[in-house]
Amino acid sequence: MYDKNDPRAALTQQSAGGPAPTGLIAEPQMGLFYKAEPAESGPGGQTWFTRGKNFVLSWTDGAKGGVFARKDQPDEYVVLLPEAGARIAWNGETVDVPGFSIAFVPAGDSTVELVDGGPMCRLFTIKSADLIPLCTNSGAYSRSRPHIPEFAPWPEPPAGWKVRHHSLEVPQESGRFGRIFRCTTFMVNYLDPNDGPRDPHALSPHHHDDFEQCSLAVAGSFIHHLRWPWTIDMDDWREDRADHVHSPSAYVIPPPVIHTTRAMEPGRNQLVDIFCPPRADFSAKAGWVLNADEYPVPQSA
Repeated sequence: MYDKNDPRAALTQQSAGGPAPTGLIAEPQMGLFYKAEPAESGPGGQTWFTRGKNFVLSWTDGAKGGVFARKDQPDEYVVLLPEAGARIAWNGETVDVPGFSIAFVPAGDSTVELVDGGPMCRLFTIKSADLIPLCTNSGAYSRSRPHIPEFAPWPEPPAGWKVRHHSLEVPQESGRFGRIFRCTTFMVNYLDPNDGPRDPHALSPHHHDDFEQCSLAVAGSFIHHLRWPWTIDMDDWREDRADHVHSPSAYVIPPPVIHTTRAMEPGRNQLVDIFCPPRADFSAKAGWVLNADEYPVPQSA
């Protein structure tokens, strides 16, 4: 259901056997950081947490010099810096990451220092079990969702472990969708911003059979439109939804719900799409993943 000019129109639809006939339906998850109380608050700033099935997302409004540590981190995590930079320490090395960047931090002990303060998003897999109780929706996945595969990491980088980072200042290119980066645990698409509201006559309703999509709003506001398909079980049926969210916020869309999103503000509207683990279909498109040379694709993909 993509417009013919949308780069995603050429994607090959893939799924793990397709959707089951019943038991598919779950509610979307919303982390409205602009109105909720922070889970953590201190001299380093304020931090909110929300989760999907396979991941935990944290949003930090950081104070100047705020330090955020992870001890015995079980796997690679993501640091997204939409404005100011950070100093990341891992394995005895320190890396200065400029603002408007994405960074990948290996397992083990690490710290992220927001030298000049500012916003920060970190992405952790569900293996970071200590973060789940901090999520505003910590119990949202008590009901089994077997149509979403359990998390499995992608292959390790052949060049070995280190803190890797990339600028998000990437020019648009015809035929490429957004600005996509991946690691062993996540795929992040820092979408091209909307300058003003999105044209309501050029939307992109679509669905995913077996993975969640997390849409992080870092500027502006958006309406997430959702339509539930009918299964053979009426308990799965839902009314359409149109949730108007502001920034910062995170919105997790469950499969196989049909969805599309409209930017709403007169100025800049910036959305970031997040997938855990990475998407195979995006990875199969030549030139779409901007750091594809650093992280291999699993043979199963």
